[in-house]
Amino acid sequence: MKFSTSSVLAIAALAGSAAAFAPSAHHLNRIASSLSMSTEVAEESKKKTKKEKRLEFMKTESFHRKGFKDVREGVEKSMQEQFKSQLVDELTSNDFVLERDGVKVFLAKDFGFCWGVERSIALAYEAVEHFPGKTVHITNELIHNPEVNDKLHDMDVQFIEKLGEGKKDFSKVKDGDVVILPAFGASFEEMEFMNNKNVDIVDTTCPWVSKVWNTVDQHQRKGLTSVIHGKYAHEETVATISFCEDYICVKDMKEAEMVVDYILNGGDKEAFLKHFEKAVSKNFDPDTMLDKVGLANQTTMYKKETRAIGQMMQKAMIKKFGPVDAKDHYWEFDTICDATQERQDAIHELVEKADDLGLDFILVVGGWDSSNTAHLLEIPQKAGVRSFHINKSDCIGADNTITHRTMSGEIVTEKFIDDLGKDIVLGVTSGASTPDKAVQDSLSSIFLLKKLNAGEN
Repeated sequence: MKFSTSSVLAIAALAGSAAAFAPSAHHLNRIASSLSMSTEVAEESKKKTKKEKRLEFMKTESFHRKGFKDVREGVEKSMQEQFKSQLVDELTSNDFVLERDGVKVFLAKDFGFCWGVERSIALAYEAVEHFPGKTVHITNELIHNPEVNDKLHDMDVQFIEKLGEGKKDFSKVKDGDVVILPAFGASFEEMEFMNNKNVDIVDTTCPWVSKVWNTVDQHQRKGLTSVIHGKYAHEETVATISFCEDYICVKDMKEAEMVVDYILNGGDKEAFLKHFEKAVSKNFDPDTMLDKVGLANQTTMYKKETRAIGQMMQKAMIKKFGPVDAKDHYWEFDTICDATQERQDAIHELVEKADDLGLDFILVVGGWDSSNTAHLLEIPQKAGVRSFHINKSDCIGADNTITHRTMSGEIVTEKFIDDLGKDIVLGVTSGASTPDKAVQDSLSSIFLLKKLNAGEN
């Protein structure tokens, strides 16, 4: 049992008649100091994790995650009008195949908007309608799709200005305003800042992203360093690492191999830290922080690569610590979202059938800064199938050119259809943040291009 300082002094006072047994003032001070230190240790042991603090934020009346029923019907109608596609509905109802104007289209079996993205858009639109007359801010792009973000601009949503080096200007956020957190989530520091202001917070974070945060919280509790398979500057990864204590981000298999090599063989510490200087936690020490690791990932990464990295990490720990003790040094939990995997599997199927279907190319539609869409492009590219990643229909020119994003991230323009005089056969898919209407508009541009050429001939 622990006593407060005042309790000790009270007991001493009651024992005044037994002066021979009363503690000296010096001894009392030592007891009080000892009790104070004991209390501090107890409080430190009860220190709340960032996840626990976030859960506290979520319990406040100004934190909204379930939307606003009073405006839901109107928002659902608006989203239908903005995003739905009669052409895509026709494709899905016709076994994902359609022929029109000399163009044959094969649509991937899984494509486009996922549940998390639709939920995020609905919450953001509902927030604008529910808080009329209030200034509404958003801490980042809601999702990586130009049409959706343009719509939010049209709704007078204020996008928080980025200052570079991961910093933002929150000075325009005033008491009584509304702040939307995007589908990628927001960093713990941003959440804490908003929680301390007199604002309403509308959290549209995808539940799959929250699942990753729960995973790195487990790493922290188990004393593990989090190895994040992701791009360190991506909004989602920025949010994830804000919930970590010790972490290192690896963007691909090559960087994961560097980490595994250091785990097994050590190496040039200075060179290692120089390479990962923007992708590790403060005061990161690879000599001590890579003995016990846990794997998590940005939800939109290429799942096969994440699995391969996990297997490589596990084998390294078995080699270093033996098969019995390896389990104490490596831990993983699958945090790739189902929608990402389903879209990757679907384009894999298209690629495998490309020759049998006679595909001239595969069109991938989605934001150029969309990670999940970029990974869809990688699959046909690595298989040697001609393919293009466009962000909107305007990328297809009436002069038979296409402006597209390459695997390296370069935006280039080149000749599109090799022979417009022949029938065109193509495959098409879209990222998880791409509305069906964007696919319809892109296909319509191809139909028009083919039709115009037929008219000229």
